[in-house]
Amino acid sequence: MSKLAIKLLVYTIIFFFINHNVTGQNSENTPIKLTKQSEQFLKNIKSGKSTSEFRTQLATTSIETLEKSLVTDLEKLAFWVNIYNGYIQIVLAENPDLYNDRGSFFKKKQIPIAGDTVSFEKIEHGIIRKSQWPLGLGYVRKWFPNALERKLRVENRDYRIHFALNCGAKDCPPVAIYEADKLDAQFNKGTEKYLKDTSIYEKDNKKVIITPLFSWFRGDFGGKKEVKRILKEFKIIPATEKIEIDYKNYDWTLDLDNWTEL
Repeated sequence: MSKLAIKLLVYTIIFFFINHNVTGQNSENTPIKLTKQSEQFLKNIKSGKSTSEFRTQLATTSIETLEKSLVTDLEKLAFWVNIYNGYIQIVLAENPDLYNDRGSFFKKKQIPIAGDTVSFEKIEHGIIRKSQWPLGLGYVRKWFPNALERKLRVENRDYRIHFALNCGAKDCPPVAIYEADKLDAQFNKGTEKYLKDTSIYEKDNKKVIITPLFSWFRGDFGGKKEVKRILKEFKIIPATEKIEIDYKNYDWTLDLDNWTEL
């Protein structure tokens, strides 16, 4: 065989491997594919189909693969909110008695991810809220977050996640299927809907009664002044001056299978 023929054969083999994804660096490892898989994960839960294939994939992938595949905050938030909400449905549907001790439930390591088992608390406060101490009201960062948090967490906190994460309770936001390329609009729509459904403005008393999420995570919202600005932005109150804020009680009654479309 001539040298030219050998070179052509080598180039043909390389071309075949690249175009047939034999190396494993295929479209399934791209951000779009990974976030799309999290969307399908929720669709399967909603329709009662099996999620075992995706759950196995998530359990056996590596932190490095997740890190490379989820680059922007939009990709990270869409993916991790879908994962959190999906596993809330799965775990509590299988064993609703776990919700009798909510403190232990959210702290318990029960979600297989990247060769480890993580808690709902880890996903919410570690990844989605950028290593916030759960009891720090949004003002206190964790001192020593582990490698998983450091590599997978968002760059910037987004207060709208509090109106997207479903914790399984009646007063939690309903479950939507979030898409990275539509996330900003979805977050705005979900925030507006949740605030309008849960807020009461008393015009005569110049008082607004709102979800306690604003108090529990006040640092995420930027404090009371910013809370009023948010409420005005979403047309819950007409102005930010001389309006008193009060907080509702949170209904922790278990309420699964609560879905919405955004």
